[in-house]
Amino acid sequence: MPHHDHDSSLRHRLGRTLRTPIGITALTACLLVALVAVLGPVLLGDRAARIDTDAINQGSSAAHLLGTDQLGRDIAARVVVATRLTLRLTLLAAVIGVGGGLLLGVAPAVVGRRLGRLITATVGVLVAFPGLLFLLFLATIFGVGSTGAVLAVGLAMVPPMARLVQNLTASVAGSDYVAAARILGVGRFKMVVRHLLPNIAEPSVLFATQATGGILVAFSGLSFLGLGVQPPQYDWGRLLNEQLNRIFVNPAAALAPGAAVVLTGLMFGLAGEVLAQAGGRRAPQAPEPARGQQPNPSEEPATDGDGVLVRACDLRVTFPGGRQAVRGISLDIARGEAVGLVGESGSGKSLSALALADLVPHPGRVTAGTLRFDGHDLRDDPRLGTELAMVFQDPMASLNPALRVGRQLAEVAEVHLGASRAQGAARAVDRLRAVRIPAPERRARQRPHEYSGGMRQRAVIAMGLMGEPKLIIADEPTTALDVAVQEQVLDLLAEVREDSGAALLLISHDLAVVAQVCDRVLVMYAGRIVEDLPVTALLGGAAHPYTRALVGAVPTMTTDPGTELATIPGRPPEPGETGGGCPFAPRCERARERCHRTAPELSDFGPDRQVACWFPVGTAAAGGSVAATSYAAEATS
Repeated sequence: MPHHDHDSSLRHRLGRTLRTPIGITALTACLLVALVAVLGPVLLGDRAARIDTDAINQGSSAAHLLGTDQLGRDIAARVVVATRLTLRLTLLAAVIGVGGGLLLGVAPAVVGRRLGRLITATVGVLVAFPGLLFLLFLATIFGVGSTGAVLAVGLAMVPPMARLVQNLTASVAGSDYVAAARILGVGRFKMVVRHLLPNIAEPSVLFATQATGGILVAFSGLSFLGLGVQPPQYDWGRLLNEQLNRIFVNPAAALAPGAAVVLTGLMFGLAGEVLAQAGGRRAPQAPEPARGQQPNPSEEPATDGDGVLVRACDLRVTFPGGRQAVRGISLDIARGEAVGLVGESGSGKSLSALALADLVPHPGRVTAGTLRFDGHDLRDDPRLGTELAMVFQDPMASLNPALRVGRQLAEVAEVHLGASRAQGAARAVDRLRAVRIPAPERRARQRPHEYSGGMRQRAVIAMGLMGEPKLIIADEPTTALDVAVQEQVLDLLAEVREDSGAALLLISHDLAVVAQVCDRVLVMYAGRIVEDLPVTALLGGAAHPYTRALVGAVPTMTTDPGTELATIPGRPPEPGETGGGCPFAPRCERARERCHRTAPELSDFGPDRQVACWFPVGTAAAGGSVAATSYAAEATS
């Protein structure tokens, strides 16, 4: 079940996070504090309560590590014993604050508009009220004692928690999948549990755990002021109050409860960071084959072949619910080779490239039998920024509008290459000059909005050249540019390849661009590579019906204006639509019964060519009939 898969994945991520230095530190601290809270009263309870009139107000000694109080009781034992009560009351207040904050936070997204506005306005007023005054106001209302302090501190946490949750749910509630769930009649409770809360879990958990540290400080502060725990009970705040007047005589006795508060607060912060990492994309990644999708050993060579720069075998990108957007593709890119990746929107082109660069957005998960770049395993040793460059479709989204272009380029050299600020700035100017940006010294001091579209794209290419890239991944680099600028960018990529010897993976919808730049073409459909062929065979020699249809849908300068262009009926399957047959079969005129029953694998089809089709163009169709002609052979001839 998807829920089981999600829980298992979360457990794996949590396990990996706990093996990191911050995870080990947080786990050790939590276990230590838990042991002290559980065993402290059992082992030292009698010692902490024993009154000794012969040892009143003594200093530190071998018998009393932190000295004694005004009744001769051992202060160190009392600090240890107070851990249980302090933590119990702190966690109880945190439950009140988190629970109330979640209820008020998600309420505007599920109740009526008027009530939702009233709740939002109320939370806004409470957040604007000074937190300390609000806490003291609540403590006065609920009265002196541990119960009143718990209610006061817990309710004081509700407004900031509710405001955070409201802001997070407002962004999620406007998503298309939430609107679709409402149209389908999903109930309010299920809407909150399945669509809202899981998508705001990471920042909410991080805020809640860090706020718990604040609750500990606030609760101890109330006890210190005499508004919290009352004698004969005692917590760290109460102990601090009792020993403060002796801070110059026995400073250790006064500082020990305060140190316990600070260290335990840090423990809550570390625990929140670990949980946030385990629930988000920052969790350490480990190779893990998809369930039921074991890599094919025959596709995984022991070593990279001669001249192979990138090798991926059984590469998959999976999203929650088992939806695979990239479904087991295998590809090689040789050194200096230009490879085009084409296909309809949603076919998995960009995600395949992002998987190579370790940039797949959360909550996507990348698995592969082999994922190597220049002899390195990309899962253990990402090369982005030094030997692997990425050029995105929208350069304005790749450049920070608040920073100067030269500063952004220089940062790449400073972070990845260890260059100084001056060295990074000089290299940024040099790279801008290399991509033919005029007056690079002046342009480096400008911000992205002062560049034209073509210049911004060149600046992004220059950013990729700040290192010594062996592979450039260009994701639709010319889509937003006019024809003249598009030609300049393509010429620039060709020059960069020639000068640096870098390989190029070009993702594009424009077959003409691919035919102009690339040596080889990979055609993707429904997360799979359906054809691998030389670019010289793209226009007239494609074997897969889908490739033929893509070519036929593009007019050329020689196409008769009256010619009807090829169209592909239907729509591509969604990532979750994984039938047993060929994914293109419902849209294919050559499909037979076998196509709907079994999915074909990518197999050899002539020299340097592969195709995943039971009845490719150029072979006999089912029943021994002569192969059909291409969809658009006449339209492109």
